[in-house]
Amino acid sequence: MPLSFCSLASGSSGNCQFIESEKTRLLVDAGMSGKYIKLSLETINIKIETINGILLTHEHADHISGLGVLMRKFKIPLYITIKTWEAVSEKIGDVDSELLHLFETIDDVLIGDIRVKGTRITHDAVDPLCYTFTHDDCKIGIATDLGAITDEVIEQFKDCDLLMIESNHDIEMLKIGPYPMYLKRRILSEFGHLSNEDAGYIAREIIRYGTAKNILLAHLSKENNFPDLAFETVRGILEADDIIVGKDINLDLTYRDKVGKLYRIIKER
Repeated sequence: MPLSFCSLASGSSGNCQFIESEKTRLLVDAGMSGKYIKLSLETINIKIETINGILLTHEHADHISGLGVLMRKFKIPLYITIKTWEAVSEKIGDVDSELLHLFETIDDVLIGDIRVKGTRITHDAVDPLCYTFTHDDCKIGIATDLGAITDEVIEQFKDCDLLMIESNHDIEMLKIGPYPMYLKRRILSEFGHLSNEDAGYIAREIIRYGTAKNILLAHLSKENNFPDLAFETVRGILEADDIIVGKDINLDLTYRDKVGKLYRIIKER
């Protein structure tokens, strides 16, 4: 069975991603209500009781708001770094300690038959991570809330078959938009979020030197972006480098409040 991926939600109002192999089903983040996550999984014919584990990118509310409910009601294990757990534990209520799997770093962790590697990023959290998931020769990457593009991130994701990459804002929309100045500065800093242009540049580098066939744009701002604008900005950057969307690469969107497309990554042997 191939690796499968589906974005259940991606945005400042909540985040949750689903990854599946032959024997293992994982969630990355639980930033929507338990009810929303359960019903979203059912739209792709997955019962929440079959989820084998949850990983977190970081401790902000839009990534953990449903975590306590999922752990208490459905007994889903949590795989988390010690620093992030210290930041999360008081926010989610009491959970069964037997469900906790604590690590100094998640740099090579096998959960079922999926190998998980976390890469540290510069977002303004205590121990933020982006992730890759590998099963046999298939690899999926999740890179949101990055803050900045680093060589380490490029290196980690360049051999992904599918990459979900943050495309949070249009810079000009953000500059003239309603956010207070301190928040604009935070978003534009290395501790904030990637712009549409940033997403295009990182996608271009990964496609140019790697194996990616699917790029999914994620964490789009409701106030400072439009889906069509994000898509066309990234497409323009790729096609300026002779990477043709629809031919050389599949470019797609994820959504703040609905389930995205279910992808199955199959490698020819």
